[in-house]
Amino acid sequence: MEYVESSETTRAFERFVEKLTKENLWIYIIRLLKERPMYAYEVLKALRERFGINPATVTVYVVLYKMRREGLVTCTRDERGRVIYRPTEKGLMYWEKAKEFLQYILKTVFES
Repeated sequence: MEYVESSETTRAFERFVEKLTKENLWIYIIRLLKERPMYAYEVLKALRERFGINPATVTVYVVLYKMRREGLVTCTRDERGRVIYRPTEKGLMYWEKAKEFLQYILKTVFES
């Protein structure tokens, strides 16, 4: 489901959307990598097509680098030399924790 922005919005809402998308790309990336291993350009393309998020190409590489450094993804090279990313058990665990936290927020803030 793609979010479509309205022409009338506030800065607060714009910040909210940005924080839940561009600033938390790792949750979207883990979601994609749960389906199948991908190389960085595939991740970028899938972010755009599946989630309507349009980060700069370098942003995806930086996020993947940080995710690898934190142990959320692992990578190998394919026969063409491309770096293929896969989620680690740690990455899947923290993805589940993020999902639980978002569910908690939805319940406590929006369901009263």
